[in-house]
Amino acid sequence: MSLQDNILHQMTESIQTQQIVMHEMCELIELASQKIVNALLADRKVLTCGNAASVSMAQYFASMMINRYERSRPSLPVISLVNDVQLISSIAGVQQHYDDVYAKQLRALAQTSDVLLLYSIDVSSPNLTKLISAAHDKQVNIVLLVGENEVLLPTLLHDQDVCITVPSQSIQRIHEVHLLVTHCLCDLIDSQLFGNPL
Repeated sequence: MSLQDNILHQMTESIQTQQIVMHEMCELIELASQKIVNALLADRKVLTCGNAASVSMAQYFASMMINRYERSRPSLPVISLVNDVQLISSIAGVQQHYDDVYAKQLRALAQTSDVLLLYSIDVSSPNLTKLISAAHDKQVNIVLLVGENEVLLPTLLHDQDVCITVPSQSIQRIHEVHLLVTHCLCDLIDSQLFGNPL
C-alpha cells in the first residue's frame, strides 16, 4: 500500500464510521443533549471526565461550555474532573487508590440530577466502573460515549442514562467520532438554551 493509499484508507474508514453514526445515533445524541439541557435549566451542572485520550475530550467539552462554542453566550456550569493533577495524585497516592480518582471527586461535587458526561475510547478501567456506581448513588444521570470494544460500562447504566456507542473497535475512529458527537452536543445545547443563531 502506498502512502497515499494509506491516507485514503484512513479517511474512508473515518467517513464510513461517521456515516453509520449519522444514520443510527441521531436520536441518542438528541436525547443526550436534552438530558444536559434539562439539568442546566434546573440549576444543575455537568461533570465530565475520561481516561487516556478521553481526558482531552472532557477538557475540550468543559472549555466550550464555560467559554463558548460558536457564539458568545453566558457560561454554563461544567466541571472537568481531569484537570487537577495535584488532587488526582493525592487521591491515587500510597494510602488511596487510582480507582477512586473520579468517584471521590463526584461524591464531593455532585448533586442529585446533575449529569455525568463520561468518555471511554478503550476497554473500561476500574476507576470508571467506580465512577458510574458513585454517580448512581448520588442520583446523577449519565451520558456515556464509548466504542463497541467497551462491553462492561454500558451494562452498568440505568434506564434513564444514555449510551452512545461508536460502531468501531479502532481507538482512532472512536476518538474522532467522540469529537464529532461533542460538537453536536455543544451545538444542540446552545440552540436549545439560547435559540438558533441569526
